[in-house]
Amino acid sequence: MSRKKILWFIVGLLALDQAVKIWIKSTMMLDESHTVFSDWFFIRFIENPGAAFGFFAGGSGKKLILSLFRIVAVAFLGWYINRLVKRGAPTGVVVGFGLILAGAFGNIIDSMFYGLIFNESTVTSVATLFPEGGGYAGFLHGRVVDMLYFPLWHGHYPEWFPWAGGEPFTFFSPIFNFADSYITVGVIYMLLFQRKFFK
Repeated sequence: MSRKKILWFIVGLLALDQAVKIWIKSTMMLDESHTVFSDWFFIRFIENPGAAFGFFAGGSGKKLILSLFRIVAVAFLGWYINRLVKRGAPTGVVVGFGLILAGAFGNIIDSMFYGLIFNESTVTSVATLFPEGGGYAGFLHGRVVDMLYFPLWHGHYPEWFPWAGGEPFTFFSPIFNFADSYITVGVIYMLLFQRKFFK
């Protein structure tokens, strides 16, 4: 696979991710939800201060560490993909790493710039792009926009559960975005179909 093709592949994935996020952020109130299919697929807008699926959420220090780690990881992935292309690595391997790179970079863009270019989203108001009073956070401290919600099955914990007897639960409750999906699909694809390469 040529450098130009993988570059356009990554740019296309990033464009889709960012277009959806900007649309959601600028048209929906925080925690607003719309049904897409029945009761198993929703568009539900939340903001994530941490990593994929809400992991590593915390204060300003953790956010800065996470953002810097993402930048280093993306720089390394970009260098590694370029090296793979030069060595003539299989297309599937390059595409797999391209998915992971696009996902990581997509969430970095949110962290880097969304705090600067949007004001605060609330449960009663929609955020404005390029507001007069400035954004809601500084560089590298923006929150990642998430919107894909698939509550596949609802149920209740058995009564004998000591910490949640009878309490309701939802199977697969994380809310995520396209960038998170790229990373997940890329990793699973590499593990399932490109194991020979890593030998």
